[in-house]
Amino acid sequence: MKDIRGIRGKYYIAGLIAEGEHERQDFKFAITDARKIARSLSAFANHSGGRLLIGVKDNGAVAGVRNEEDIYLVEQAAERYCIPSQTIRVDAFIAEGGARVIRVEIDPAADRPVMVDEGRGTQKAYYRVADENIVAHPLMVRAWRERAASPGMLISPDGTERKLLDLLADGDMSVEDFMLRAHISRSRAEDVVVKMHCAALVDFSFDGDRFVLTLSKY
Repeated sequence: MKDIRGIRGKYYIAGLIAEGEHERQDFKFAITDARKIARSLSAFANHSGGRLLIGVKDNGAVAGVRNEEDIYLVEQAAERYCIPSQTIRVDAFIAEGGARVIRVEIDPAADRPVMVDEGRGTQKAYYRVADENIVAHPLMVRAWRERAASPGMLISPDGTERKLLDLLADGDMSVEDFMLRAHISRSRAEDVVVKMHCAALVDFSFDGDRFVLTLSKY
């Protein structure tokens, strides 16, 4: 565990704070619950990675970190509450007025999902949307798991699978939309979505109200 001594970074930290909270950055005034931090780590890891600035209020004001307990709780979040445990980078910076801000960085997971132990035998995966951590849709979790188990899958799309690609070429849609327009059952629709995600042809997005399907950008 690192100590609280920081390196000079007044202007660096000010620059990060000026960005505000977004898909790859979250502010934390203080840490009182390792599980809550694990949710942020899961959301970043299941998206495109990100960083936490600890000792910064939601409005961007620097409050600073006063002891090493926050660092311990972050490490506990990554090692104990994230499944599988995650590697994080933790550094302390001296910000405005001599206050110390802890920067925690996490890379996107090589294999998703990164789950969080919610207690009582329950696990959830999270996903970063704008400046929020959203519980990942169960179909996303299933698709992530199957893709991790079948990397580099190559397919020759059948009629229904090609129908999904054609529909998504006209715009994003929900699984329910796909079911109705392709005249298939939910089970069949979900199987098609998972298969196309494993082949890196279809991905998931969040439109502000719900998770939707989209053509993969990769």
